[in-house]
Amino acid sequence: MVRGGAISPPEQTYPKDREMPKVLVSDKLSETAVQIFRDRGVEVDYLPDLGKDKDKLAEIIGQYDGLAIRSATKVTEKLLAHATNLKVIGRAGIGVDNVDIPAASKKGVIVMNTPFGNSVTTAEHAIALMFAVARQLPEASLSTHQGKWEKNRFMGVEVFNKTLGIIGAGNIGSIVIDRALGLRMKVLAYDPFLSEERALELGVKKVELDELLAKADFITLHVPLTDKTRNVLSRENLAKTKKGVRIINAARGGLIDEEALAELLKSGHVAGAALDVFATEPATESPLFGLPNVVVTPHLGASTNEAQENVALQVAEQMSDYLLTGAVQNALNMPSVTAEEAAIMGPWIKLAGFLGSFVGQMTDEPIRAVNILYDGVAGEMNLNALNASVIAGMMKVVNPDVNMVSAPVVAKERGVQIATTHQDKQGIFDGYIKVTVVTETRERSVAGTVFSDGKPRFIQIRGINVDAEIGANMLYTRNRDIPGVIGALGMTLGEMGVNIANFTLGRTKLGEDAIAILYLDEPIKPEALAALEKTGKFLQVRPMRFEV
Repeated sequence: MVRGGAISPPEQTYPKDREMPKVLVSDKLSETAVQIFRDRGVEVDYLPDLGKDKDKLAEIIGQYDGLAIRSATKVTEKLLAHATNLKVIGRAGIGVDNVDIPAASKKGVIVMNTPFGNSVTTAEHAIALMFAVARQLPEASLSTHQGKWEKNRFMGVEVFNKTLGIIGAGNIGSIVIDRALGLRMKVLAYDPFLSEERALELGVKKVELDELLAKADFITLHVPLTDKTRNVLSRENLAKTKKGVRIINAARGGLIDEEALAELLKSGHVAGAALDVFATEPATESPLFGLPNVVVTPHLGASTNEAQENVALQVAEQMSDYLLTGAVQNALNMPSVTAEEAAIMGPWIKLAGFLGSFVGQMTDEPIRAVNILYDGVAGEMNLNALNASVIAGMMKVVNPDVNMVSAPVVAKERGVQIATTHQDKQGIFDGYIKVTVVTETRERSVAGTVFSDGKPRFIQIRGINVDAEIGANMLYTRNRDIPGVIGALGMTLGEMGVNIANFTLGRTKLGEDAIAILYLDEPIKPEALAALEKTGKFLQVRPMRFEV
């Protein structure tokens, strides 16, 4: 069942002879948000300082069906042990570092957040930082407060007709694009998941990172911090920027090499920078502190009255919806299945996520479309849930904050088209799922099924039949079908101390394309990958990780 884009479990309205659900608010939420619970018929206790008293919270948490929090309340495994009636935790905001999600999942407690409530506020802060660094506003203000009148000292630049480079064109990035176009700026966008169609819709030119660096007068970042985005503005990439560039980061610390940025500011290559986030926070020291024309703020991106109010209202609505009707929105750990389906669909949900993750890790180009084929028994299940798991698996490769609810929204924002078909049983399996991603230059596909033991398997990769057990650490290789490849693979990994738990081979036909997929006991190290590539036996060598 789907309500308003969110996948929901079966209706679970409360019987008339049963007490209405009860929610504890243990951090500060607005009175309006608390009133939403009451207006919806949910009993609520508002104790905004209780989150600081973990013993008292543990003493009373067993009375409640729901817990509404911000960041002060720490929901640990120990606290959850006392939460005998708890069904849902709602975090007003995006960060859930203060919630032990695995422990909550084991207890059957849903964890919700409000991932989109701060979008406008954060985008506006990025625009404000851009203006501040363009016109040296903080320095000019301080100088004037000191009784100086240094009119000739502060010579700014216009943003009109300048080129803005956006790194990350998702929810927040697209809002910044809209505002920048309103300022009559030219906008270049770099985002691996941005399609040409979505770029046209946004009114921007989609470019590769090097072109953005070379042409942008201003650069602003709007991506999460992942292994792929960490140091996206590295020393090497900062050196590629246009002389006189101004750089803004209101996204995440760790996206910029702060030492290198400081050096380029001192040399004059970078004309200015504005940062709201830092690699280490709270940031009490930084190589950027004290430099002229560097604007710094203490992670204020979400700090507006409107944003704080929005997330509070949203979490109250979401929790009330779940407790009263069973509708789920923005859940971080909720499988999108009914109670009756759970026993059957659990392994298929996991398989769908593995398939999405596989194609996501194998695809370096922007994905234009995802085609999902359900065969046999797989086509008789909750396809909304399976689709969401596929897309979440794919999107998590570049954005670990994505979940089964938000993934379809993120895909739509990036212009990724999702197509689903199902067919009667064909072949030897009772059912299977096949995922095909389409980019501008190629298609990639992977198929899988669930065996009678409940374990998901890959059964086809690039049209080649395999039977591959799925583990946390895997290695995919592609080669021409010639003698000596298996020996080179086994010997090289053995010499590098890599233990193989499972080894699966496949080929199209004699002498043509062949693949291998290995289940390893630990993550493969870069030097082992380099050793494999050095053998000259492989057309492709790629490590893969899965959340098993």
